[in-house]
Amino acid sequence: MADGKQIANSVKYWTALNAGALALAAGVYFFKSPNHFATGGVSGLSIVFEPLIPFLSQSEILMAINALMLLLGFIFLGRGCTFKTIYCSAVYSLENFAFERLIPLAGPLTDQTFLELVFAILLTGVGSAIIFNCGASSGGTDIVALILKKYTSVHVGRALLMTDMLIAASSFFVFGVEAGLFSMLGLFSKAFLIDGVIEDIGKSKYVTVITNEVAKVGDYIINTMHRDYTTYAATGGYTGNEKHVLIVVCSRPEARRLRAKAKELDPASFIIVSDATEILGKGFREPG
Repeated sequence: MADGKQIANSVKYWTALNAGALALAAGVYFFKSPNHFATGGVSGLSIVFEPLIPFLSQSEILMAINALMLLLGFIFLGRGCTFKTIYCSAVYSLENFAFERLIPLAGPLTDQTFLELVFAILLTGVGSAIIFNCGASSGGTDIVALILKKYTSVHVGRALLMTDMLIAASSFFVFGVEAGLFSMLGLFSKAFLIDGVIEDIGKSKYVTVITNEVAKVGDYIINTMHRDYTTYAATGGYTGNEKHVLIVVCSRPEARRLRAKAKELDPASFIIVSDATEILGKGFREPG
């Protein structure tokens, strides 16, 4: 049973990781590159360099820069440059290269630049958020950030933002004012989207059940939900009756089932369900 659950979790994890890389590659190839949206990162650099290095395609420049960043990661970070980062960087670059060979584009998909910016932000933002939530990254400037974190006192978030702003600003000089403005807009919009998606993906539920049927509800939590819980005795302020309080953190679907089951086992139970944006510990995300 445990092995089956572990395999299922592993399949779920790698499916999510690959889906994130695919969304990232699709956003870059189909929307960012044709419209010259240089919204930071290695993809932004490859878009800016493409007209300056005409004998290489955007995907080839992307692969070259990612390879260079991974090499720097090995040199300066050692084990800090994890397998998951190497894997995502390689898959993302190869998918971009495959799109270029299998579905060549002569220009943007539509003549609606703002619409294409929206899809560029959505695909790359959601893809990056999924990858980050899996504890990995797509490589590139993230590796530079890790190097800065290890060897300097520079605030990593600020350094990354400044780097991305420089990349986006360079599109003014290479592609013109319109592309530059769209790139800057995309950069800031993507930052908010990634934060929002990461928070939503990691959101779980904090459930408090006040009940007289602590044994039955606790049995359901342990043997059906396969979760643990904390319990303590409490006294009602109005009635003075003795009650038990159970506290459990779980996923949103589990919270819905627990709410229904607790009411079934004890119709007089009092249940509080609230959001928990981050949970660290066994069964959830490990601190790191």
